[in-house]
Amino acid sequence: MGIKRIKGVIPPMITPFKENGDVDYRMHAGNMEKWNNDNLAGCLVLGSNSETVYLNEEEKLEMIRITVEAARKDRLILAGTGMESTRETIKLTNKAARLGAHGALVLTPFYYGGKMNDEALIRYFTEVADNSDIPILIYNVTKFTHVNISANAVEVLSRNPNIIGMKDSSGDVPQLVKFMSVVPEDFNLMVGTASSWYPALTLGISAGIMALANCSPNECASVQEYYENGQIEKARDAYTRIFPVNTAVTATYGIAGLKYACSLSGYEGGYVRKPLLELKEDEKKKVMDILSKAGLI
Repeated sequence: MGIKRIKGVIPPMITPFKENGDVDYRMHAGNMEKWNNDNLAGCLVLGSNSETVYLNEEEKLEMIRITVEAARKDRLILAGTGMESTRETIKLTNKAARLGAHGALVLTPFYYGGKMNDEALIRYFTEVADNSDIPILIYNVTKFTHVNISANAVEVLSRNPNIIGMKDSSGDVPQLVKFMSVVPEDFNLMVGTASSWYPALTLGISAGIMALANCSPNECASVQEYYENGQIEKARDAYTRIFPVNTAVTATYGIAGLKYACSLSGYEGGYVRKPLLELKEDEKKKVMDILSKAGLI
């Protein structure tokens, strides 16, 4: 599948774990079956919400394999392949390509964050793109990396024929506008959080990779549908209704909250992997109340 214009909602899929900490691949395949029937443009395996930093390479490759095998054939499959070093990122990206991923979402390196200036990031993404067998997308997620790629670097990188887009999870709408002003029209600039989804649509963004799409995929998609059909008030209302749920499953309760919301919504959340902690009973009740108030359960 050649990637052209990406349009619609993509979940950065959760990784269900068993109570003993093993990956529950059966649960993941079951979730894939359910997402196949939801109004989604594709799926991202090995995103931040996938607890990717806790997975070893064998687990990562098996998650990609199952995703490719279980996904609907018209679905775009992206794999998060960013590692700290250039050479390891290229290796994992090409392994993902051999397993059938259509594109790779590549995280900004962050461990030596103070040295990740424009020059370093431009060289990194250029070298990865020039040596990857599939197109790559830049992944800017300042919440976790504390590295924020500049509009200047994005402008340079967007001219590389194998860098076809970017997921900006900063939630910074003014910065999103700045990114939009420097990239070519066919560059897939996507939002990475449902909190920015409606504002992004009004700016002309056409795709989002958002945690909330794990448990509320059709609700996320409806915001775009209403907006594109000219039903602006309905779009805004749908966005406003899911906004508190997004806050709960990202900022407030994190991945444990997201997984519990998935379980409440008919998906298999499974356990989180240590050292992450499961939700306490009072937290579960709060998540349940938030979903109930939004009319999602």
